[in-house]
Amino acid sequence: MSASILSARHLSKVVPSTEGELAILQDLSFELAAGDSLAIVGSSGSGKSTLLGLLAGLDLPSSGEIELAGNALHTLDEDRRAQVRAEQVGFVFQSFQLLDNLSALENVMLPLELEGRVDARQRAGDLLQRVGLAHRLSHFPRQLSGGEQQRVAIARAFAANPVILFADEPTGNLDSHTGEHISDLLFQLNQERGTTLVLVTHEERLAHRCRRMIRLEAGRLIDCVEP
Repeated sequence: MSASILSARHLSKVVPSTEGELAILQDLSFELAAGDSLAIVGSSGSGKSTLLGLLAGLDLPSSGEIELAGNALHTLDEDRRAQVRAEQVGFVFQSFQLLDNLSALENVMLPLELEGRVDARQRAGDLLQRVGLAHRLSHFPRQLSGGEQQRVAIARAFAANPVILFADEPTGNLDSHTGEHISDLLFQLNQERGTTLVLVTHEERLAHRCRRMIRLEAGRLIDCVEP
């Protein structure tokens, strides 16, 4: 059995509000093995995106522990968590998060250049070819369709060979046909590269493509489906 790549133990997130403290997440615990895939589902406001942010080290929990690829994120400062993300993590967002002033090729090259990779251009070009955009290398995001922008974002996410990929509503801004194609691509690349996938989605069909699924309601884990 694969070793654990991600674990959350008694995870809670509480924020201040005008009516006192607001519990966004309450006492969540689970583990994910390397190479596995997990969908986080729940209604709007259930805490899905908050949980994703904590698991990726974008924020700290109010209490509890998070370990990602051997790193105890809850004990690290922002600089060290940023280093872990740069070395271990890839992201795909609903809003693509591409840089408007960079071409498709340059967007994918960016994380590789930050790593100091001398093969950044070649590797980025190969990835864009893999996602079917070899003819769009010099195009800017405004010149690409939504599906094409998300393919660039997927190529960028896999560029640095992350051990874990976090995807937040990756098909949320796409029509159903394009969304299905993007989902296929995401799972194909994930399987090819042996990456662990954590996916937040409101689409049950997409969620059921993952090997595991957890359901949140009002910040609590109310269901956990395993193979």
